[in-house]
Amino acid sequence: MNLSTADKQLLLQVARDSIAARLKGKAATPVKASSPVLEEPRGAFVSLHRRGQLRGCIGYIEAVKPLLQTVREMAPAAAFQDPRFGPLQADELADLSIEISVLTPMRLIKSTDEIEVGQHGLYIVRGLNRGLLLPQVATEYHWDRRTFLEHTCNKAGLPPEAWQDPNTRIFIFRAEIFADHPAK
Repeated sequence: MNLSTADKQLLLQVARDSIAARLKGKAATPVKASSPVLEEPRGAFVSLHRRGQLRGCIGYIEAVKPLLQTVREMAPAAAFQDPRFGPLQADELADLSIEISVLTPMRLIKSTDEIEVGQHGLYIVRGLNRGLLLPQVATEYHWDRRTFLEHTCNKAGLPPEAWQDPNTRIFIFRAEIFADHPAK
């Protein structure tokens, strides 16, 4: 999926407006999709950063809802429901950078040699344990393939070497990633 600049700008504005509306105790204003691609079901994550630090990240790994609706719902979820952080406060909004990752469908891999660090995100499943890391995480922390696998296992609540277990399934995906920046 290649989103146009206008599509990306609309999605970022919808994300910011949805968070701002929630801060005011109001429902987000409905927005019409500017192009058919925004009406296609897509997996997507909304990540929030404040002063360079992660402030929230929530999304759908699969194409559950149309992309525009996913972003409208996941932006406030990242701001107010990420259990790793307290709810966003009104005075944080001006410093908030919003990053959207639109995912390709997951693909089960047979060999970890298929993983391209910096290009692929990982989704690891073993039993009821599941963990996902977006492609940009490995790049941000300068991880190699093994370290990326180990951290994704940790995210799934598994031991770091669980990726080597034949009962562990490893999926890869790509993401189209774009962000806005806080007003100066």
